[in-house]
Amino acid sequence: MNPPTRTRYRVQFPPSDAHELNQDEVAFHIIEQGGQKVTLRFHDYNQIYLRPGLYEQLFYDRLKCTSPTKVGELLERALSTVREPVTELRVLDLGAGNGMMGEVLKKRHGVARLVGADIIPEARDAAYRDRPDVYDEYYVADFTDLQAGDREQLDDWSFDCLTSVAALGFGDIPPQAFFNALQMVKTGGWVAFNIKETFLDHSDQTGFSKFIRELIFSEYLDVFHLERYRHRLSMEGTPLFYFALVGQKTAEIPADFLQSIKVT
Repeated sequence: MNPPTRTRYRVQFPPSDAHELNQDEVAFHIIEQGGQKVTLRFHDYNQIYLRPGLYEQLFYDRLKCTSPTKVGELLERALSTVREPVTELRVLDLGAGNGMMGEVLKKRHGVARLVGADIIPEARDAAYRDRPDVYDEYYVADFTDLQAGDREQLDDWSFDCLTSVAALGFGDIPPQAFFNALQMVKTGGWVAFNIKETFLDHSDQTGFSKFIRELIFSEYLDVFHLERYRHRLSMEGTPLFYFALVGQKTAEIPADFLQSIKVT
């Protein structure tokens, strides 16, 4: 059975001062049927996910995003180093969106169990619409304030891997949300994610940047891979560089870790 034909949209990138904007502030136009012009920001995910195929057309076809493939490859390479099969992983994919990373994990690497999580229902709806066979379960939840029922269900999956791709920083996933998800991974489990290259620079004093730097150099994470690579192109066609990181959780992280490093 052939996959359904993907809708193509008339997308316009405005002549631009986008280089002066943060990535989450950059906007583009869609010309809808009837000629109506709709302006969306790159991080207006709820509106993007409502339009089947727009996310892929924008970020993968037009801007050449490579991150799910890169992070998936580094994760498998790390596990091969210690001779652990990637096919036995039980993965929580945080900020799962419409399932781009999930598709790589399940169909290319064959992970055993895969659970998606995102804060907006449009993401879950898009994942089930576009990739119905990828996730074993998908939670719409705020990981800064998980409901008791969601926490119990998530704990029952016994995760030994956390992934988060193109979702960290910019306020999309706060430090507390990522920390709470990492706490669900058992000791000896894995974490694989990507972040904008500036987040590892000491000149960046945002809470998320500080949290990641402290985590990398802590006793709680053994870093196997930290690689700078081209995440995607900007709207002007210049490369945007990120770091991909894969590490192994070596100990339980204290509940007050964020407070101890003065991150709220």
